[in-house]
Amino acid sequence: MAEQNVESIRVMLVDDHSIVRQGIRVFLDAQADIDVVGEAESGEEALRQVVDLVPDVVLMDLAMPGMNGVEVTRQVKRLSPHSQIVVLTSYHDDEYIFPALRAGALSYILKNVNARELADAVRKAAKGESVLHPRVAARVVQEVRGERNGAPNLFTELSERELEVLRLIANGYSNAQIAAELVISEQTVKGHVSNILSKLHIADRTQAAVCAWQQGLVRRADE
Repeated sequence: MAEQNVESIRVMLVDDHSIVRQGIRVFLDAQADIDVVGEAESGEEALRQVVDLVPDVVLMDLAMPGMNGVEVTRQVKRLSPHSQIVVLTSYHDDEYIFPALRAGALSYILKNVNARELADAVRKAAKGESVLHPRVAARVVQEVRGERNGAPNLFTELSERELEVLRLIANGYSNAQIAAELVISEQTVKGHVSNILSKLHIADRTQAAVCAWQQGLVRRADE
């Protein structure tokens, strides 16, 4: 293990696979300027530790049982604003990229990154500098260009049923209430909600509701 010094970058690992954490820890602890101060195998455990540890950098997996990495990222940034989040995942789909970045992740890299690149991403994150995997960077650029060129209706990819569900979400309905209103199962509603969040590149139903109101999908009764 590298000798700890006052200038070392304090890193916390969040991943539900112990072998992944062990491999990352062995390499990072060998770096003179990096000190792994904690590990968590779940989002809930990460939130319990982050307040006490206040790491400079959190290496965050996204696909974990229980609380997913996007929600953990959001909560970590609330509890420890100083901590920079580097997403380290196997997924490069829109449904992961955009919610994670909107939740507060600074960097987004894939698990096929080599050890030297990982250490470099940690060092840059400690200085507030972002690192995006080339595939991720390309998607972000495409999204930005689409917005600048006048993006089409945000809801064009949603089915009629998904639009119905989104309208009800915007009007404050719970999943159970939506199921009763549309005479479908609550599990089906959950599937529609997941599809809506994925297609709109947003992280949660609150953002979906805000988006629906902002885009005029629903209007106040007196308008």
